[in-house]
Amino acid sequence: MRAGIGNMVSVAVLSVLLGAAAGLVIWLFIRAVSVGTSFVWDMVPSFAGSWAAIPICALGGCVVGLIHRRYGDYPDELDVVMGKVRREKRYDYRPMLPIIACAVIPLVLGASVGPEAGLTGIIAALCYWVGDNVSFAKRDAALYTELGEAVTLGQIFHMPLFGILAVEEPAVDGSPPSLPRISKLVLYGLSAGAGILVVWGLNQVFHTSLEGFPSFSEASISPEDFAMAVIYVVLGLAVYLLYRAAGTAAETGAEKVPVVWREAACGAVIGLMCILAPMAMFSGEDQMADLIGGFGSYAPWMLIGICLLKVLMTAFCLRFGMKGGHFFPMIFACSCMGIGIAMLVFSDFPSHVVFAAGVTTAATLGAQMRKPLAVTILLLLCFPFRMVFWLFVAAAVGGWLAQLLDRSRSSGSADAAES
Repeated sequence: MRAGIGNMVSVAVLSVLLGAAAGLVIWLFIRAVSVGTSFVWDMVPSFAGSWAAIPICALGGCVVGLIHRRYGDYPDELDVVMGKVRREKRYDYRPMLPIIACAVIPLVLGASVGPEAGLTGIIAALCYWVGDNVSFAKRDAALYTELGEAVTLGQIFHMPLFGILAVEEPAVDGSPPSLPRISKLVLYGLSAGAGILVVWGLNQVFHTSLEGFPSFSEASISPEDFAMAVIYVVLGLAVYLLYRAAGTAAETGAEKVPVVWREAACGAVIGLMCILAPMAMFSGEDQMADLIGGFGSYAPWMLIGICLLKVLMTAFCLRFGMKGGHFFPMIFACSCMGIGIAMLVFSDFPSHVVFAAGVTTAATLGAQMRKPLAVTILLLLCFPFRMVFWLFVAAAVGGWLAQLLDRSRSSGSADAAES
């Protein structure tokens, strides 16, 4: 009995320590990206000219390519990291510095990716390092890694519950969603609380802030919006299919280009696009703020074009080696699509754009993640709570439709093989 209580206390203490360490890593990571981005895009062009961004980004891509050739194709995408932890109960931490460098450089250079994939990989590697070097932690290394993943995702998106659901919620497969047992939720709470406290303390000491994703302040929902919801869900699914097709095409092209050349070319394209179409580059966080504050200044076809370009660039960056996450870019892209369509359909579009953006985005992320609860919680980051029902429905329907398409494609492939 006493030994069991002691083990529980040890697990709880280590969970708090891991949460605090995750908070520290997240803060340092975001600060490094912020400082690097300011240097590349504020200081360098001031004395070298804006077109200097192309060779600078190409050089950065070359550095990433050299690291890839020596250590491997890091950072892994978020689903790959989580899949390795679940299936292999292991995540390699030996190339830690290369993982960090390959996660930071694309974000600094303006690649159309988010920070969540790289950060989650870093935290997973750190957790398994702890498991290998702290004797009583080895048995629960996978548990600590899941805690670290949840804390990281919750802290990045300022939604602790999203972190839990992203790790724990099963993908849509006909079974009902479920939450982990109470003891594990307590550990999640301890880790998340420690991470939040560390980030808050560092912000206070250094007078910095890790602001959340920009959000729409309110949403009007009318009967006309109900009728358009089907259109928005179909559009969201179409955006998902475009992203998947673009990723497949980019992957095919990337296989034909040698490492280093591939990343250098990607860097050059990023530099060019950051000059010609900056709204379609970077993670999308700052661009989302501009969109929310001034969507009326854009033509609807321009917003639709930005969405398509953003989706293509995200797939291109991920497959050509400038890797990261896709949540931030896709939220921004789908918001552009929804707002653009609402502007085309409604004469009084300002009262309809928030609903359009939310449902379109939920359908796309639902099709990608197949986790409607996690998608709903994530999108409350930038859409009003009164949309929660519609966000969940759109995410669930998007995931269900994507699953049907996958089954249809699998059946077609099997029939073709038999014939």
